[in-house]
Parts: sequence; structure tokens; C-alpha cells
Amino acid sequence: MTSHWILGPGAIGRLLAHSLSPLADITLVGRRALPEQQTITTPEGEARSQHLNVITTSQLVANAPAPPAFVHITTKAMAAEAALESVARVIPATTPLVLWQNGFLAQPRLTECWREPVLCATTTEGAYLTGDDGVFHAGRGHTFVGDLTNRHGALAQRLAHQLSRAGLAATAVDDIHSRLWQKLAVNAAINPLVALNGLRNGELRGAAYAGRVEAVVKEVAAIMRAEGIQAPNGGSGLDAWLALAWDVIEKTANNKASMLQDVEGKRLTERGAILGPLIESGERRGVGCEVLRGLDRELVVLEASY
Repeated sequence: MTSHWILGPGAIGRLLAHSLSPLADITLVGRRALPEQQTITTPEGEARSQHLNVITTSQLVANAPAPPAFVHITTKAMAAEAALESVARVIPATTPLVLWQNGFLAQPRLTECWREPVLCATTTEGAYLTGDDGVFHAGRGHTFVGDLTNRHGALAQRLAHQLSRAGLAATAVDDIHSRLWQKLAVNAAINPLVALNGLRNGELRGAAYAGRVEAVVKEVAAIMRAEGIQAPNGGSGLDAWLALAWDVIEKTANNKASMLQDVEGKRLTERGAILGPLIESGERRGVGCEVLRGLDRELVVLEASY
């Protein structure tokens, strides 16, 4: 069986572990001990409990098994480099990495510092934790896999095939750079607003918030145009970006976005990885980003409050 190490037992990490475990040898690695009996609740409301190989980073380093076929890094963007560093001495430098971070911060950094190959995955699967032993798969989505250097298409195909067999629809692509920026646009439209207002994704469709979503997307679309990022799904202009945002909001209506989970847990958010690249790009390109800067300031204040 193909072996996968998953660094970061958060919502996406546990969703991956549950999905892949019937088909592959899975090791779920975290900083602290978690129950090995884990439960996933499907979007249809079915609870499934299964035994997962859940260990701590120190246990992995002390008793490293044979090197895996893939190392998935599913931590927050700001923790990705430290997560890799914590296990780097027990895996060959040619071990494929798979980066699942939001934003566009960790991906170029780790692609540059790791020998190769480094795959990037961007997903619209919705999931949130329900405790140390549970994860709720709140909405089915699609995952795109590729690498920023466009040199590992066959490996991306192999991983996408495994994910699809595991029930997580996936496609290997040669434009992952654009896909990551498109996901960044969606994250910017959803995560800050739900985190600041304590909402599920679908609540953004209400009259109180829909206008704010559209204001964010309007700025993001202008930044994407300046960056030369193609509009999603073969569309053009603002309408294509709005359609993408509302489609994801609809499909993940019951999801607790990762930034909301961080706020509820009184943790630092990924605002630097999500809003940071967009604001930096807007300033560099001379594109207005007052709405994005305002959201960033609100999140700074919120984080400071706890």
C-alpha cells in the first residue's frame, strides 16, 4: 500500500486520513497526543468511527518508520515551514511534499527550499473539527493538484487518482499557480467575514453580508486582472469571480471556515497568508484595496482581544 504521512491533524488533515486510510498506510502526526479512535461525520450526517495511526511529532522522529510515498503538510500557512523542519531529518530530501495551505505564502517558500518534488493542492472540500476525536465533512468540493514548476505532472496525476479513489474528487492540473490565486480570492471573500461575524459560510448570502462579499470580490478581481491571473471557469471580468465565490459559499453553506475555527479557538488566524499577498499585490500594482486592508485591521484588533 502507498504510505502517506499527514502533518497536522486539523480538519483537512483528519479528512484526508479518514478518506485515504482504507486505501493506503496513513500516519497522522501532530504536536500533541490525540485519540486513535477517530470519527468523521459525512455531509449526509452519517457518523463513521475508525482507528487511525495518530502519533506525535516526537514519536515519529524517535521511531521513524520507512519513508513515505507522500508527506502532506496540512498545518496553517504560518506553521508549514516549522512542520517540515520537525521531520526533515527522518525523510529523504527527495520525498514528495503536498502542501494544503490556504493563501499563497507557504507554497513558494517550501517549493524553493525543498529539493523536490513539491506538489500544491487547493481544495473546496469543507470540514471542521468537532473535538479531539471528531471531524465534520461539511461539504463536498473538488481538489486540484499540481506543482509551481510544472515538472511533476505524472506525480500529480498519481496523487489525484488516489484522492479520487478515496472519495475526494481531484484533478491534476498544469496551472496550479492560477488555481492557488483563485482559491485565495475565495478565501478572502469568505474567511475574514465569517470569522469577524461568527457565521457559517452560507450565512454570507443574507442581505446583511452579501454586499460586503461583493465589495471584497470587486477588489480581488481588480488585483487578479493586474496580476494577469485568468478568471475562473473560462469566464471573464468581475462576474466570473463573483460566480466562483457564490458557488463555493453555496456548496459549503454549512461549513465553519478555518479562520472562524481559529477565532473560536482564540488562535492567530491566517490573515497574513490570505489577505497579505492580495494587499501586497494591490499596493505594488497600484490597485485600490481599502476593503481588504479594513478587514485585515479588524482581524488584528480581534486577535489582540484574546
